[in-house]
Amino acid sequence: MVERIEDLNLPNAVIARLIKEALPDGANVSKEARAAIARAASVFTIFVTSSSTALAHKQNHKTITAKDIMQTLTELDFESFVPSLSQDLEVYRKVVKDKKDSKASKKDASGAADVSASGSGATEEAT
Repeated sequence: MVERIEDLNLPNAVIARLIKEALPDGANVSKEARAAIARAASVFTIFVTSSSTALAHKQNHKTITAKDIMQTLTELDFESFVPSLSQDLEVYRKVVKDKKDSKASKKDASGAADVSASGSGATEEAT
């Protein structure tokens, strides 16, 4: 599974960016504090994942869903997180859907261009 406990830590660059975005301009965080925040975030993530896995298993599911995460957060007394996470999840789903729709429409457009190009080429050869 995991060879070293450090392998479970979130990437330092991600943690540093999150801290920078959360703090006002000019605020500094020591290297030691960043490490503590990174470790706390990793522990929280593992805790929620483990609890969600247990919930999914209890419901005879093999896959953890967003619904499982939201329910777990509520059961662990982190229900104040649920509204903002639900909102962020909806935004994420919309972005994914828009990206998928955009990709599909580009594919349809290029497919139509290929058909018209090959159709005009066939007409020229026949004449």
